[in-house]
Amino acid sequence: MTKMIFVSLPVTDLNASIAFYKALGFEQNPQFSDDTGACMVWSEAIYVMVVTHAKWRTFTQRPFPPAGTCASMLSLALESRDAVDAMNRAAAAHGGQADVNPVEDLGFMYTRDLADPDGHMWAALWMDPAAIPAAG
Repeated sequence: MTKMIFVSLPVTDLNASIAFYKALGFEQNPQFSDDTGACMVWSEAIYVMVVTHAKWRTFTQRPFPPAGTCASMLSLALESRDAVDAMNRAAAAHGGQADVNPVEDLGFMYTRDLADPDGHMWAALWMDPAAIPAAG
């Protein structure tokens, strides 16, 4: 089996989350979606499962993090700086928040952080590996 990652995120409004992730460029896989969760596909190896709080409770009884906190940030590599900017605009226009942290522009790497409607953090980034400064 190919190595893959499935990220599961509890959400308060499943339909709003589906619309949000579609606006960012994810595709919904209806085979793994129902009224308790949706499989949102980023690539052949990266999937985000947005699930209702009730469905999440079938995974764990651990408490939800307090509102306004951040337990993790996931990063998505994009093809250009313009694509990073477009993802942030889409986040803001579809119930999320753009630029939750200061924009980072290192020349060879450009990053803008966003949050989905439930506050889950994502970094949209572009990087030119050929332009990374030599170590030392």
